[in-house]
Amino acid sequence: MDAEAAKYIGAGLACFGMIGAAIGVGNIFGSYLEGSLRNPSAAKDQAGNLIFGFAVTEALGIFSLLIALLLLFVV
Repeated sequence: MDAEAAKYIGAGLACFGMIGAAIGVGNIFGSYLEGSLRNPSAAKDQAGNLIFGFAVTEALGIFSLLIALLLLFVV
């Protein structure tokens, strides 16, 4: 196998982390919406947890994109 082909395969595999981040963000917002519809008085208290979960999940997605770009352009 050519080294450049392996680089592209590795970058593609690193992008699977972005798929996981998208699924995680969907789960976070879906669970928040479900919980806030069941108990609207507690929705305001959980907004901070929602934003924190979104930020952590998106950071992991951006990290996987960074790894893919590093594999493509640096290695």
